[in-house]
Amino acid sequence: MLEWLRTQFSLSAAHWQRYATCFTRLEVPARTLLLREQEIAKRAFFIEKGCLRVWFTSQGKDVTFQFFFEQQTVSSLESFRQHTPSLFSIETIEPCVVWWVGRDDAYRLLVELAELPTQREKLAGMLFDRTRHYMEHCLSFIRDTPKQRYQQLLAQAPQVVQRVPQHYIASYLGISTVHLSRIKK
Repeated sequence: MLEWLRTQFSLSAAHWQRYATCFTRLEVPARTLLLREQEIAKRAFFIEKGCLRVWFTSQGKDVTFQFFFEQQTVSSLESFRQHTPSLFSIETIEPCVVWWVGRDDAYRLLVELAELPTQREKLAGMLFDRTRHYMEHCLSFIRDTPKQRYQQLLAQAPQVVQRVPQHYIASYLGISTVHLSRIKK
């Protein structure tokens, strides 16, 4: 995982030696909470292996609103940045291997990488991609039917349908598991 990160940011060996010590490897079983809703996020995670979901509680029910897989990053950015309670939980769906970086180290890395224009652009792109995903998902609830949302999920993220339990997919689509079964037929 660390080697993959190094290639993504085209860092020299000297830079990388300084940064590699900021990351800690963690193996966790399925259904492990890495962050609880209302806690302050102190870590950002890079996924080497496995699948995670991001969810919150609404009217006593879990509402899943994003999935993360290998070579993706996840954190409650607002909480991490502003020391405010997280609006959501982060939980493993499968047994996972993640690498985490603490807040102070992450800020040091961001400051140093921001001085390198190519690296700054990559970081900005990662953040904009995440924002775009949230916006598209939100708009799909206004614009699309549940069937259209499911078809888009199949087309854009087939790994979700292959690896994620049906009840999480139904929650992500804003429908019941019964409705999801009907759509699939």
